[in-house]
Amino acid sequence: MSTFAARIYAELRGDRTIWAIIAVMAIFSLLAVYSSTGMLAYRERGGNTEAFLLKHGLVLVVGLFLTYVAHLMHYMRYSRWAPALITIAVPLLIYTVAFGPNINEARRWILLPFVGLTIQTSDFAKLALIIYVARAISTKQEYIKDFNSAFLPIIVPVLLICGLIAPSDLSTAGVLFTACLGMMFVGRVALKYIILLIMLGVVVFAMLFLMGSFFPDFIRSTTWTTRIQEFLSNPDGVYQVQQAKIAIANGGWLGEGPGNSIQRNFLPSSYSDFIYAIICEEYGVLGGALLISLYTLLFFRVTRLVTKSPKAFGAMLAMGLSILIVLQAFINIAVAVHLVPVTGITLPFISMGGTSIIFTCISLGIILSVSKYIETVSPVPVEEE
Repeated sequence: MSTFAARIYAELRGDRTIWAIIAVMAIFSLLAVYSSTGMLAYRERGGNTEAFLLKHGLVLVVGLFLTYVAHLMHYMRYSRWAPALITIAVPLLIYTVAFGPNINEARRWILLPFVGLTIQTSDFAKLALIIYVARAISTKQEYIKDFNSAFLPIIVPVLLICGLIAPSDLSTAGVLFTACLGMMFVGRVALKYIILLIMLGVVVFAMLFLMGSFFPDFIRSTTWTTRIQEFLSNPDGVYQVQQAKIAIANGGWLGEGPGNSIQRNFLPSSYSDFIYAIICEEYGVLGGALLISLYTLLFFRVTRLVTKSPKAFGAMLAMGLSILIVLQAFINIAVAVHLVPVTGITLPFISMGGTSIIFTCISLGIILSVSKYIETVSPVPVEEE
């Protein structure tokens, strides 16, 4: 092993398999985004796809740097930051719903002053809520069965954050809600409180749906109904799904080869929501299966971490973040193959996007931080709260 490679190996602490998964996914992301942005580049950059490649590459570099920084810190620091993070997330989401620009009939972004960039506040809120719920569960090492220990610190924040995300992005709210349920189950929260959260979640959704008829500019209930009706009534799928199916069929087993996608010229959002179809077209069923295997392997590596650690903050944090990433990935893939209605969920770490990649990278860095302090003895023990 060369000196440079040995130094890199020594610097990247934690689960080596997860680091390898990140590296392979980064390569997938660069190749897929470069190939799928042809039509977007033609419309906006006169055909200059290299501009999108450079921009996406820069975002990936920044994201990977944040992964490295996040993995250096002891994971218990995130526990101490949890109250502040959730306190910031709530007003950010309220501001987004009330004053965020309406882009593609949704208010998911806020415009940063002076720089002219937009950020999707739900990505920050997802990370903040997972950290907060992990902290709330870990502070009760015994079986959580008291109403006050389950309702106020866990159920209320989950309903609040998911309820604020849902008006403009129901699918993301649903994924986050499910991830929190998974954390509660793994954290041995009493089943009756998990059922209570599910019931209250249904009530909140029903209230939002009814309010949608009065506030259509803020709550997309009409879009939810339309997409579900289209999914149930049209077995061939809407236009995007039809083009995605064609792309997957074109790929066959081995694919058309990198850069040889045809459907990128016809498939809307081929660089984000439907990037999996482009990957299948260019790298075939085997390439698509490899990507699914990477997400699955990530989940099982995190499960291994949980079984090796006490049922405390680190275990809950790593499990929650992995559920969030993997579930989002599988729903994105399910949309491409017409197993679920069309959503606006991107493929984590693969699709083109700024805040999505940044916060996914931070999440992976936090998981690596947990693995580092589980598999090695920290020179400075940190007491759990």
